[in-house]
Amino acid sequence: MHAVTTVTESGEGLYTQNINTAGHALMADEPVDLGGRDLGPAPYDLLLAALGACTAMTLRMYANQKKWDLKKASVTLSHEKRTDAENKKFDFITREIALEGELDAAQRARLLEIANKCPVHKTLTGDMRPVVESRLAE
Repeated sequence: MHAVTTVTESGEGLYTQNINTAGHALMADEPVDLGGRDLGPAPYDLLLAALGACTAMTLRMYANQKKWDLKKASVTLSHEKRTDAENKKFDFITREIALEGELDAAQRARLLEIANKCPVHKTLTGDMRPVVESRLAE
């Protein structure tokens, strides 16, 4: 799969960006307290949205394959910068998954395992970090 996303300054604010991805248009911005106009989610909010959406979709696919009674999956995420014992900063994401439906303890535990197999989760936490190649357009 070769996805193309284009991000362009909108001119509506100092940081406001127009995003076009797979034919869908959205906007990103920074909050007012960081100099933005808060016209869209901030970049880390978009990252959390990607992880949350991928998690819920992966759970839905798995539950449907197993014909389990998953009525609804909801994912709540937060992100913060933390410092470890050696004073090195790292990103810490909390992901809380709510499962609705007639699911026993074993099914719920399995769905939690499956959540960690969503492609975005694997990209963020896998042994092989993604490679980002940057170059100037001609």
